[in-house]
Amino acid sequence: MTRAQIIDAIKEKESFLCVGLDTDITKIPAHLLDMEDPVFEFNKAIIDATKDYTVSYKINTAFYEAMGIPGWQSLAKTLAYIPENIFTIADAKRGDIGNTADQYAKTFYETYPFDSVTVAPYMGKDSVAPFMQHKDKFAIVLGLTSNPGSADFQQQPFKDGLLYESVLSTVASWGTVENTMFVIGATRIEFLENVRRIIPEHFLLVPGVGTQGGDLNTVAMTAMNQDCSLLVNVSRAVIYASGGTDFAAAAATAASDYQKEMSALLKAKSIL
Repeated sequence: MTRAQIIDAIKEKESFLCVGLDTDITKIPAHLLDMEDPVFEFNKAIIDATKDYTVSYKINTAFYEAMGIPGWQSLAKTLAYIPENIFTIADAKRGDIGNTADQYAKTFYETYPFDSVTVAPYMGKDSVAPFMQHKDKFAIVLGLTSNPGSADFQQQPFKDGLLYESVLSTVASWGTVENTMFVIGATRIEFLENVRRIIPEHFLLVPGVGTQGGDLNTVAMTAMNQDCSLLVNVSRAVIYASGGTDFAAAAATAASDYQKEMSALLKAKSIL
């Protein structure tokens, strides 16, 4: 999926919502547990309920890998069920060098044909470059995360600034806005203006809105550019909006509410 197609989808749906399918089998409604593949049945219902309001789905592979082969099967079926016009993210946070990175890229671009994969840049250019070499695919590089541990390295002094600033500018020079995005946590609002000064045109994948406490309006007003160039991820606040038999309807309501707020924000920034 190309950058232009993502932007078109944002304008068509008046939304920059990314729904995280971080499906924990211990949290899905009990009535699904007797089915052959409870995780897929849950995901399928969530997708049906939210696909009109979202432009992206993010699958956190850890929740599927933890279940072994059945988990990978659930992941594959879920990915195949997502409509082709919706951007897909493998939240796998891979980061290795040489042939290993090539194989990770093949895993998430070919074997499981995602549009993008999250990548950790700690090992340098040769750990990221293989994810930038596939047509119409995106490397989504960890830029500034929202966890407390981000202060341990990302926010430490480095050269004339902070380490995360160097990561953003350096990684941006390796690729283009057509093959590179960055993960920027929504709970780091105080840094968002600075992030946009360093990478004004790149798409940002922004987790942390909703259950984690990030504020959608503040994120949008601070980090949105002329193309929007934001994918705001919401996971638990949508997929676990209800734990009962009405879980899909509750997810639809939650996603619709986010879409309405996003539509107003897009109009306020004169993008629509």
